[in-house]
Amino acid sequence: MKTGFYAPIVRLLAALSLLTGASAALAQRAAPPPAGCGEINNLYGPFDYRTAHESRRALVENAHFPRGVQTLTKRATGEFGHDIGYTLAVFPNHHRAILVMERLSSLERSDPPRGADMTIDCYYARGMAYTPDDHVFRMLYVSFLIRRDRLDEANKFLDYVVAQADDNPLTLFNAGMLFVDMKNYDKALIQAHKVMALGMTRPELRERLTAVGRWVEPDAKAGSAPDDAASQPSR
Repeated sequence: MKTGFYAPIVRLLAALSLLTGASAALAQRAAPPPAGCGEINNLYGPFDYRTAHESRRALVENAHFPRGVQTLTKRATGEFGHDIGYTLAVFPNHHRAILVMERLSSLERSDPPRGADMTIDCYYARGMAYTPDDHVFRMLYVSFLIRRDRLDEANKFLDYVVAQADDNPLTLFNAGMLFVDMKNYDKALIQAHKVMALGMTRPELRERLTAVGRWVEPDAKAGSAPDDAASQPSR
């Protein structure tokens, strides 16, 4: 499956302002990352990027994740992978840093990239283990999996997000968009109907389903929507 590198990442990052701040739960320790992915503990931190004080963000980002590193145009303290990796060691769920690490890996055609101490999968595993309630970070991983045609894994992680979304319309909307990316139109339609019932009027999900001939109005679908667990991707 071929998709643009930042699609659908841009719309996921657009959700950050609604998913962070006072409403974000404090970081929770969960199961450790898989063997070979290092430890979550770090000499400085780790901290949940969503709730970290601005001074902590600035201390790390000014030294290791300045504009030149973010755009992969100017190194800071060493290899790009080293500085981005350090940023992710302190803030395991740093959304922009994980995306830049992905881009670096793609440009270098190497995983891990030069200077990084683990694979992209491991960086995602650490971030999800440290902040299991960060649905945006988890959906970024879903996007990563989709771009690599690892659709069974992507479905599993996205099903988890939907189950934990607590009727958050923006989370469910973005989940629906990702289901469309996977051509899992039945699950996408379920999310579309949910967000409509929750009062969201954004048209993009409906438009994408309409474009592939899979849109059904909620009243016509009542009582016949496929079960989340039972529906399978439509190829």
